[in-house]
Amino acid sequence: MFPPIAVIDIGSNSVRLVIYQQLDKQSFHLLEEHKFKVRIGEGAYLKNGYLQEEAISRAFNALQAFSLILQNYPNIKTFPIATSALRDAPNSNIFTALIQKELNLTIKIIDGKQEAYLGALAAKMLLPIADAISIDIGGGSSDIALIKNSKIIETYSLNLGTVRLKELFSNTHLLHPDIQEHIENELKTLPASFNMLKAISIGGTARTLSKAIMRFKGDRTSIIHGFSYRNDNFQEFFDKVIEANETLLHELKIPKSRIDTIREGTLIWKSILNHIESKEVVSSSVGIREGAFLEAVNLTSPTGLITFTSLTS
Repeated sequence: MFPPIAVIDIGSNSVRLVIYQQLDKQSFHLLEEHKFKVRIGEGAYLKNGYLQEEAISRAFNALQAFSLILQNYPNIKTFPIATSALRDAPNSNIFTALIQKELNLTIKIIDGKQEAYLGALAAKMLLPIADAISIDIGGGSSDIALIKNSKIIETYSLNLGTVRLKELFSNTHLLHPDIQEHIENELKTLPASFNMLKAISIGGTARTLSKAIMRFKGDRTSIIHGFSYRNDNFQEFFDKVIEANETLLHELKIPKSRIDTIREGTLIWKSILNHIESKEVVSSSVGIREGAFLEAVNLTSPTGLITFTSLTS
């Protein structure tokens, strides 16, 4: 029997605990998943990246709850990873030292390229796609990987995130020239090699948009893993989300839990898709957490694809 493996993902917006069980050399199963929306990056982007006391407290409480859950698995291996908010924070060492001392969890802060790699690793091993660009929009960054012939060729991280954009341009209309210029300037740093007809959508923003598009199309299935749509067919829909008030967001099938950042996320999503000249989007239910698990174990398959038996949404 393979020991269970836990991945703790500390993002700018939320923290998640996932516990996986490897079944054999080419399949694994999700045992548990827990999430807290702690927004550890809140207030940091306007204060030179410094994590704020209230956000640290929320994150600590969430990780403390996770540590209690982990006690139910005596042989578990745990991989706590942190992304944009902590790698940008000058005081991240204070937070990681606190978690190490009080909860005995050693947090590994990964850079944007590694974050992009882990998301792409999961997508390429759990979707039958050989050539694409994976895009994972988070609270602090958007992490992108170029996949060719089923190999991850290049990765890149953009300082474009939903919480980051919301705080830097609070009370400013999202189509304001300053915001547009900010996004365009960041996209100019993306290497020209990131140009592909097919994009893989990873993360909460893109997943929310895929689900909304599915509902509008009248799809009967709720499984979004592998669901695809044409980018040019939904430019108007993206614009409606970007400009919508809360009432209209409900009508556009956006869940309440995503309303506070979906407009910023959609603007980033649309901008990246158009910049890389993507024509088709393929939705992924997996990302950085599955990638971290796959990197930690040695799963192989004759077809190159791994079976994840809990892909239900």
